[in-house]
Amino acid sequence: MKYLLIFLVVLVIFIISVTLGAHNDQIITFNYLLAQGEFRISTLLAALFGAGFILGWAICGLFWLRVRVSLGNAQRKVRRLQNQIEQGNAAVSSANAPASRE
Repeated sequence: MKYLLIFLVVLVIFIISVTLGAHNDQIITFNYLLAQGEFRISTLLAALFGAGFILGWAICGLFWLRVRVSLGNAQRKVRRLQNQIEQGNAAVSSANAPASRE
């Protein structure tokens, strides 16, 4: 449900930006790092929105991947410690068992 709401918010923002861009056909000069170019406002708005959207997903994906790797490492540590505890309990219970007399 949460992802559906996020998707709807992003969709509304995209629709608003396309609507605003469609009504603004002015040519503007855009200065970027290495040069400058003349673009229509609608094209520039759509391109920058798309670039920001992709950049945001990439950054979130990297954080998600880092968390998943951390979780995997923690789960391996937990399994290893549980095995050590089980082996220790088995050794203690076999040492405490009374010796059978024949």
